Amino acid sequence: MPACCADESIRLPDDDLREIPIPINPPLHGRDRTRQMRFVRRIHRMRTLGLALGFVCVASVLLLHRSSIGWWIALAVNAFAWPHAARWLAGRSKRPTHAEIRNLMVDSAMGGVWIAVMQFNLLPSVVLATMLSVDKVGVGGMWFVARTSLLLIATCVATAALLGFPVQIATPMDVMLACLPLLVVYPLAIGTTAHSLANKLARQNRRLDELGRTDELTGLANRRQCLSLAETELARHRRTSRSAVLVILDVDHFKDINDRYGHPVGDEVLCTVARVLCESSRKSDSVARYGGDEFVMMLPETTLRGAEEASLRVRAKLEGVAFERAADLRCTVSLGAAAAHAEMDVDAWVKQADAALYRAKLAGRNRFEAAAPAGAAL
Repeated sequence: MPACCADESIRLPDDDLREIPIPINPPLHGRDRTRQMRFVRRIHRMRTLGLALGFVCVASVLLLHRSSIGWWIALAVNAFAWPHAARWLAGRSKRPTHAEIRNLMVDSAMGGVWIAVMQFNLLPSVVLATMLSVDKVGVGGMWFVARTSLLLIATCVATAALLGFPVQIATPMDVMLACLPLLVVYPLAIGTTAHSLANKLARQNRRLDELGRTDELTGLANRRQCLSLAETELARHRRTSRSAVLVILDVDHFKDINDRYGHPVGDEVLCTVARVLCESSRKSDSVARYGGDEFVMMLPETTLRGAEEASLRVRAKLEGVAFERAADLRCTVSLGAAAAHAEMDVDAWVKQADAALYRAKLAGRNRFEAAAPAGAAL
């Protein structure tokens, strides 16, 4: 009878499936084991539901054939005891996912037994085999379906041989009605779970995308996102001819700060500079960490004179900052700015601002320098 649901988050590659009979890897701990146990719990819920619905389906055929009490006991054990035994076995395993794959193979083997016991009654046999295949596609793909289908066929043939190959494919109305819960409710449950997993995957992808655009230490946009923002701003400038300025700044004598006070204080300085830049910026401005102790401010609708005023605000705020772990430390920054023009690309824009920053350092640091292109307004 059916057992589990689709779970793309831990779907095993073909090679893992081939190696499952002999799990030689060391036990899992921490997050890996927690992740695998989530898979085990999800399968347990769906197995409990699927086998309970399957019980009604198979029981209707046993009742039709007036089967012996032994088959009824076996069906009850399979439907109501096996789901919990399977979870217990997986929970005790060093590799819960591998143990659960073996449990799924047991499900298919038992499905073959019940198809033979039902004497190949057409509708319940097809429903049972189909639901078991849907389960396996969701977990291990078509390779896993092929393996478990062979196991289902083998146990079906073996059981049928022991019973003398009885065949009664006609499905009366009461058996059809008994199959409806499995045919309707179980696929809906799988679909609901798959939808939940898809939403979770979408959230994770959004989070990964956010992490790919964000500097981990400061929370600002990272270099990649900074260049993307610069490209967007240049494109807007080409369309509208509206002014824009790119400012590059770095922390003066940052290496000496790290050497004297240690890297934790250095990290505190970088986070402080990031906070001050955000506090000194307009909503339309963009702030990013370019790399190391370098930061970028993207200032749309701004001239170089406006960029200089913004730099004065930044420097004034930083001069008033007191650091908890370095009371005598005073942080200053040097800034270089370049205005956008239609002929440049992002690399040229950054190089112009970087050259202005270099001049600010040569001139004594803690100052602003502009690299205005021809015709730019000051």
